[in-house]
Amino acid sequence: MPRVVILLAVCLLFPVIDLSPDSFRTIVEDNFEVSPDRPAGSSATLGINSSVIFNLGGEIRFIRGIELEITAPQAWLSYRGSLVMAAYNNINPYAASGIADMDGSRIAFEPLPSKLQIIYQIPIRQSHGLRTTPYVTVPTGIIAPSTFPVLFCLSPVMKGLTNEFENMTFNMTVRPILSDEGAVRVTPRFPAQLRNRPITILINDNVINNISELIFLREGEHHLLIISDDYRNESRRFVVERARILDLVIELQDPAPLLIFEAPQNARVFLDNVPVTISREPVKVEPGQHEVRFQIGDYTVTRTMNIQRGKTYRVALEVDLTIDEIE
Repeated sequence: MPRVVILLAVCLLFPVIDLSPDSFRTIVEDNFEVSPDRPAGSSATLGINSSVIFNLGGEIRFIRGIELEITAPQAWLSYRGSLVMAAYNNINPYAASGIADMDGSRIAFEPLPSKLQIIYQIPIRQSHGLRTTPYVTVPTGIIAPSTFPVLFCLSPVMKGLTNEFENMTFNMTVRPILSDEGAVRVTPRFPAQLRNRPITILINDNVINNISELIFLREGEHHLLIISDDYRNESRRFVVERARILDLVIELQDPAPLLIFEAPQNARVFLDNVPVTISREPVKVEPGQHEVRFQIGDYTVTRTMNIQRGKTYRVALEVDLTIDEIE
């Protein structure tokens, strides 16, 4: 699956109408990849006239939004209204880091809020479930994963400010907001003598039509069932973790019934009057009625069994000693 690149900015909360290309110079401090594999996120330090770039990696379906946490220095409260944050897409060239002259379309522009901690949660898909609170702001729009690269920057709106202002730095942490789902990849392995026969796979009683694709499920326990006329039916319980892919390999078995014999060393075993060697290896039989006989010296035990397809049976001769007190 090709990686979709998306660069996010806090100022997308207040989009502007003018999308004409602008030319600007910026210091690209860092590039981040927001991925379910790094739920704690990544951090960078932003100064005046500097910027960061975010891209989206990994299995993006596990991400329902991006959280951006900006921590301002104490001195910022004395300079409120003197900084704006802006966002650009259609960036050319795409700079990795350092000073760069760039062209881009400005898609957002707003004053930096007069707070020491600013948290935005930006949805990247429908039905994201994110809500604005007194501490967190959630935009009304959705930033689709197909968005072209976006650059986030801090810029002064006035000149003649102090050295203290020009040397201020802001810490930014960006992390994924994960969905409450994971995925399972089901891989059936066929026996050498019975390859690629038809099977039906059900997960939670729902038929899975294409097992070559990831199957996305809510985190928690699920049930898998494989039904086939050519293999043994298989049943599994498995647990899906949030934002994780579980590889579930199922070894399909020949449906012929199996008998596992257990008996003392001096016992002789017969199946349909044919001697059987007792070992750990199961004995394959045809479905239907069969006779089993155990002999130890002059002692003989005979049983008739109705063997069903796809079943495994333990056939054991158990000798016990009982001691009872008689008054």
